[in-house]
Amino acid sequence: MTATDEAGSVGPSARLLQLFEGHRLTPTQRRIAHSLVRHANEAPFLSSVEVAELAGVSQPSVTRFAVALGYDGYPALRKQLRELGVGEPAAPETPDDAVRNEHQQAVLAEIAHLRHLAELLADPEPIIRAARLLAASRPLPVLGLRAASAQARGFAYFAAKVHPDIRLLDEGGSMLADRLEQATAAGATALLCFALPRYPRELMDALVVARDCGLTVLTVADSVFSPVAKLSDLMLPAAVGTGLVFDTACAPMMLGRVLLQSMCDELPGAEARLEAIEQSAAARGLFLE
Repeated sequence: MTATDEAGSVGPSARLLQLFEGHRLTPTQRRIAHSLVRHANEAPFLSSVEVAELAGVSQPSVTRFAVALGYDGYPALRKQLRELGVGEPAAPETPDDAVRNEHQQAVLAEIAHLRHLAELLADPEPIIRAARLLAASRPLPVLGLRAASAQARGFAYFAAKVHPDIRLLDEGGSMLADRLEQATAAGATALLCFALPRYPRELMDALVVARDCGLTVLTVADSVFSPVAKLSDLMLPAAVGTGLVFDTACAPMMLGRVLLQSMCDELPGAEARLEAIEQSAAARGLFLE
């Protein structure tokens, strides 16, 4: 995905993503990259120690991260970030910003994630490409385990109203591989995967099976640096909030709805199916309204 700012140029988060693309990073290095993307505006002004604290890694890990990107060390990487104009110093706190309780901070963080998603969606091509692949798959398996099961179930619930054959895969176990193979045998060509921290090992195993079956894997994940990236043909990132005891996933849910909207545009007869569903619901008195 490519993000643009209000002036039409590539936004800071997208410029960082472009800088990191094409590099094989270790899990620790992906964590550093993810932290820099999340703090794109401040990234060019952070010391290696500050980056290490943000990412929860050691300072030498930050140095190795810079070297993995092809720089002599972190100072050279930071210089590159400044030359790219990735960010600018954060504005001073206003009186309204000075006092926030943890609940407000969590909500404000989610708002920031949604704004970041809006930047990424300035380039519609990845969503359109994903929607076409998903709309063409008959059936369409939708995978999401543990923390991501709610995202998968929500997408599958609405997608079933316009797509003729949605197969929800929200439970692990030995039968999961069977269901993927059965979907492929029935004609599936693509798989939509929702992957959120912490990533279940069985999710990775399922994606290996999906790739072996020849399915095109499209993944909605919290970061393009998540472990599932290497098993995905197209990554659609949407950050999760970490300010509460349990992660919050407003941005992944919104991205799923955006993808569903685009998929409706690619499905012949989607509007007619929705109208038929509404008429049936009204005839049965399904809803109170």
